Amino acid sequence: MTPVDTLLSILDLERLEVNLFRGHSPLIGWKRVYGGQVVAQALVAANRTVEGRRPHSLHCYFLLGGDPSIPIIYEVERIRDGRSFTTRRVVAIQKGEAIFAMSASYHAEEPGLHHQATMPEVPGPDDLPSEADLKKLYLDTLPPSRAAYWRRERPIEVRPVDPAGFFDRRSKATHHHLWFRATGRLPDDPATHAAVLAYASDMSLLDSAMVVHGKSVSDADVMPASLDHALWFHEDFRADDWLLYAQESPWAGHARGLGRGMIFTKEGRLIASAMQEGLVRVIQPEPSRF
Repeated sequence: MTPVDTLLSILDLERLEVNLFRGHSPLIGWKRVYGGQVVAQALVAANRTVEGRRPHSLHCYFLLGGDPSIPIIYEVERIRDGRSFTTRRVVAIQKGEAIFAMSASYHAEEPGLHHQATMPEVPGPDDLPSEADLKKLYLDTLPPSRAAYWRRERPIEVRPVDPAGFFDRRSKATHHHLWFRATGRLPDDPATHAAVLAYASDMSLLDSAMVVHGKSVSDADVMPASLDHALWFHEDFRADDWLLYAQESPWAGHARGLGRGMIFTKEGRLIASAMQEGLVRVIQPEPSRF
């Protein structure tokens, strides 16, 4: 199976009961379940209890690290079915404990006022090095954990706008922009594209709070963990077309960092926005006894 086939398979949850679903994780050697996977699976679970409406926002809390070796149970609570909005709450459970909680809101399609932020002026994906080029340029310079991540075949292709700054944290950039897309063709179902975007939206957002300090969440002296995650869907899109994830961090302090991002199509349409706060604890070396 291709990485995209694997992603689609883990998003195809097993229905156990009317509001109860079971999901699995790919066994690729990670010690914890990738947060974006849990967000995407929870969204799929909520979607399967809603008819005729698309999600417009979701708000999530990561409570415990997930174990990729055992299934995750998703319990959906039908909070409200209104005339214009539908609300769902999803709790992800492992070993009898909640590891994740999400509230999702759905809106019936209707017209209204419109404006949007302007996409940053950046090189397009076709003008940037491919992942194969990036591996040749930077793979041997990365610490083992980041190198292992980049060697693995993944369902989402990434092309950073500033490759040198992306891999060499000494640049201390204030912005963290990258293009991404699924590495294979996705079904035409909009719910699938929403789930894949939810999966990708957790990717590198916490890093935006670290690059300004010349660090990465994969550094050996950093203890990172996503604490919460919010995502707003604005317009229709395809997650197998190139999307620009324009990221920045307005604040960091007290061992936490806040990242926010806007997601644009190549044509400059703002199709989604995201925010995330995470633990970005820098591990201080123990003082010498001598």
